[in-house]
Amino acid sequence: MVSLGIWDSPNCSLPLCYAEVTSLQESNFQSWKLQRPGHSQNHYFHSAYSFYRFLGVPFFHSMVAKSRAFPSDIYVLMDTESILLPDFVSALNYAHELDNDWFLFAYPRNVSNFPFYLDEDGKYWLKEDGKRIRIQELQDTLGSSWQWNCCEGRMMIAWNNGELPLHHGVLPPFLYGRGVHNHWLIDEALSSGLRFVFDASWAISIFALDDSRRWSNGLVKSSIVSNIEKGSWEYDGNSHLAALYGSSSLHKIHYSGVMKLLKCDGQYLLINTTEDILHPYAYKKMSLWKGSIGKCWRSKKTLPCVSGTKKSQNGMSGCFLKDRLVPATTLKFPFSLESLLSITADKNRTVVLAVAGYSYKDMLMSWVCRLRRLRITNFLVCALDYETYQFSIMQGLPVFSDPSAPSNISFNDCHFGTKCFQRVTKVKSRMVLKILKLGYNVLLSDVDVYWFRNPLPLLSSFDPAILAVQSDEYNQTGPINLPRRLNSGFYFARSNGPTIAALGKVVRHAATSGLSEQPSFYDTLCGKGGSTRKGDNRCVEPETNLSIHFLDRNLFPNGAYLGLWERNNATSACKKLGCIVLHNNWISGRMKKLQRQVLSGLWDYDISTRMCLMCSENKLTRNFGT
Repeated sequence: MVSLGIWDSPNCSLPLCYAEVTSLQESNFQSWKLQRPGHSQNHYFHSAYSFYRFLGVPFFHSMVAKSRAFPSDIYVLMDTESILLPDFVSALNYAHELDNDWFLFAYPRNVSNFPFYLDEDGKYWLKEDGKRIRIQELQDTLGSSWQWNCCEGRMMIAWNNGELPLHHGVLPPFLYGRGVHNHWLIDEALSSGLRFVFDASWAISIFALDDSRRWSNGLVKSSIVSNIEKGSWEYDGNSHLAALYGSSSLHKIHYSGVMKLLKCDGQYLLINTTEDILHPYAYKKMSLWKGSIGKCWRSKKTLPCVSGTKKSQNGMSGCFLKDRLVPATTLKFPFSLESLLSITADKNRTVVLAVAGYSYKDMLMSWVCRLRRLRITNFLVCALDYETYQFSIMQGLPVFSDPSAPSNISFNDCHFGTKCFQRVTKVKSRMVLKILKLGYNVLLSDVDVYWFRNPLPLLSSFDPAILAVQSDEYNQTGPINLPRRLNSGFYFARSNGPTIAALGKVVRHAATSGLSEQPSFYDTLCGKGGSTRKGDNRCVEPETNLSIHFLDRNLFPNGAYLGLWERNNATSACKKLGCIVLHNNWISGRMKKLQRQVLSGLWDYDISTRMCLMCSENKLTRNFGT
């Protein structure tokens, strides 16, 4: 019994993945289910839970990792627009019997028209006149009109569930369907030599409409930035990643020398068509040898079949990865801050803003992975430096840079109390004010704030004239709005006149202060010494009448409250308390902060693979990045 997992990924945003499958995709799914597997048992998995870039394009490495998290003998990744014919399963059944761990790929066959559809039960292909058509007749009808499509990244890849990895090294965060990633993986698999790699394009019939039809028929969903989304910047990013990772930029793989899987005269052959040799990796019972094609294979049907394969290889020229690796020296988004806001904001015109420098890139990614896990997509990243901006683009984050951000930000010495920290924190309030003036509400969250749940439903329930802030008070009893106990690393601000005026005062005060922005927040909004405090958890800014509400510390604890970070099980302790978030502050030093969060298990990013951790993975890791 062979279990087969087929994974695809429509280009869509997370909440709409199931709703946005087009009618052609439905037919294609049915064509997959139409296979007659014989002794195979098919499992069809949909990669809706893979992680996505902010415009709705999934990450290729996430799709590969997610597929392997399911128990299956064979894993398949392919495009939703592809139509499969029954030889797909029979070819994989053959591959399943190979002695070695293997990896195969198959190029689709482009057709300008596919005049067939499935019956109501999804069991048989029908002609336009409603009459049933046999598979061989269907193939013969399309046989004279198709062309290879080997350079657009729409090929199918498959591999067995074996002991060996697909390749050495790390799979980069390619954007799926934006070029390069399939060829990069093939090249790395070939150069690594861990698995037997072969081309099954002649043994598996995959048909797809040409790209012009895809766009004109609207089969790829557009968005409010559809013209930009179809641009070259996403492909440039993938080329950039391919050149940075692996060995593909160092050599050229000649695909003509890769073993081909053919079906000639009713039998499968693994053959090197360049040298006319059979490969020894085949059924044990067949005992094939590596040598020239023997007389037993030189039948009247076999030789023309091999000869036809050689001729059709001419249509696959120009598929060398190295020829396409011309990465730009600098990656840049074609988005202004205004356009990013319109793309990422939720229906209430609210965004979550993080401000980060390169020394905190790993913590930034753990924060992003956690938000993705919570299905929170309305976040933005403000990069404090060029390195963070480039890193964020390659990680598929909605990022913008602040041209007025301080330069020469220290890598290891920019924590609380340092001069670097004082300069960096003032960027946050400036960016929040700028976004508020553009008409968007902002939840500012430092990247060292771990989110257990989405805080926006609660924060959005406050009156618009309230600025909700985290308290930095560590004493378990007494007022939580005492002097200098306002934490400016987590607060929710509405886009309205009083809030904008009050934040403007904070920014102006911080600009003339030799301290960080945090004292400016308290002294401006609550008065020096807390002169405008109201009760134990509020302040009122007198000129704007804006109310500052200090959030319940059981729900929004800081890093010193109740010693939560020092508990043996911080997750369990926070769950009992009802925490919505937990701030990893009140600790000095970047490495100490990083280690505390990783060792606590409140960590969602695998530094070694550059990928968000899957739900089933153990979050505890001692691999501390720098």
